[in-house]
Amino acid sequence: MRFFRIIRQTLLNDNKIRRYLVYAVGEIILVVIGILIALAINNVNQKHKIHKKEQVYLQGLRKEFQTSRIKLVELIKVNRSNLNGAKQIITFIGADSIPSEKELSTFLFSTLAFDIAFNPNNSLLNEMINSGSLKDISSDLLRIHLTTWISTVEDISKQEYDQELQRERVMSVLSGDKYSIRTAYELNGAINNQLGLPRMKKHTSNMGLLSSNEFENKLFLFISSAYATNVNHYQPLLEELDTIIELIDSELDN
Repeated sequence: MRFFRIIRQTLLNDNKIRRYLVYAVGEIILVVIGILIALAINNVNQKHKIHKKEQVYLQGLRKEFQTSRIKLVELIKVNRSNLNGAKQIITFIGADSIPSEKELSTFLFSTLAFDIAFNPNNSLLNEMINSGSLKDISSDLLRIHLTTWISTVEDISKQEYDQELQRERVMSVLSGDKYSIRTAYELNGAINNQLGLPRMKKHTSNMGLLSSNEFENKLFLFISSAYATNVNHYQPLLEELDTIIELIDSELDN
């Protein structure tokens, strides 16, 4: 800046105060412009860094939510199988034609063998929420959906817990002294094919379940809970997953 000092000194020595003031103002303006340019460049760089960071987050979130969607779709299939099996058993109760022991075992197995529990991949989302990095997501709408996702999943788990209770109550009847879980599993092929246990020489019949009011009542409550899980919880959750994935895709660079 020696050049500018020489100019200022020359103007002062020549007693040209007015020109000196004009020059001083011009120099201040140049300095301000320089600062503004530097701030603008720094702002652009910061925005670029934030955008790059956001893209990394979006890529990770997209993978997480796609994996969660695959899990949910499979879980819906399992729960639908549980529901359909239970509904078929209900149709046997009081019907003119009754199923064979093997047919009943098949439906008992498909209804009661598998529990349900949605376990979404939320590791990155939880990390973002805990670290305050959710603010780096520029889309307000996406940020709202991500924020409410955790509470939505927690609500789903409460419904799943209720359904598991109903399932256990149905199982409690089947596991009593009169009936046999092993018969249901073995005649369905699960004992030999999956568990590797030897076959029984004589099976305890489960046909009496079809005339048990306790079994019918508990099975009906299980059907109601399984239906509510699919219709009131899983289907809306699947729609929410699709919405979040769509919003993420709209924010990702092509």
